[in-house]
This record gives sequence, structure tokens and C-alpha cells, in this order.
Amino acid sequence: MDSKTAMDLGVTIALGVAALGSAIGLGFAVTSAMNAIGRQPEASNKIMTSMIIGCAFIEAITIYVLVFAFMYAK
Repeated sequence: MDSKTAMDLGVTIALGVAALGSAIGLGFAVTSAMNAIGRQPEASNKIMTSMIIGCAFIEAITIYVLVFAFMYAK
């Protein structure tokens, strides 16, 4: 296996792992936020704001890996 093939395989696996991790993280974040809103509906605005900011950070990780994949998989 040459270095180009190894890099392509590594980038593909990294992108898949990042997408899977992001999906699991988003699932946990949304589940926790919905449970918190169910327990304390009057705090829903604060909970939703925090959840949306957290989800944006989680998605940013996947976007960084996607950019890396486009940069190095030529």
C-alpha cells in the first residue's frame, strides 16, 4: 500500500468516525435538553439556547474533519 492510498483510507475513516461521534453527541445533547425542558418548562428558553450553542460546537468538529478531508484527499 502506498502513502496516497493510506492517506485516503485514513481520511475516509476519520470522516466516518467524526460523523458518528457528532451524531452520538448531538443525540445526547438533544435528549438531555428535552428531559430538562420536561422537568422545568419555565426554563426552556435558557436550555434551548445552551443546547443550540453546544450543538453548533459539536457540528464544528465534523466540519473541521470534512475540510481536512478535502485538503488532503487530492
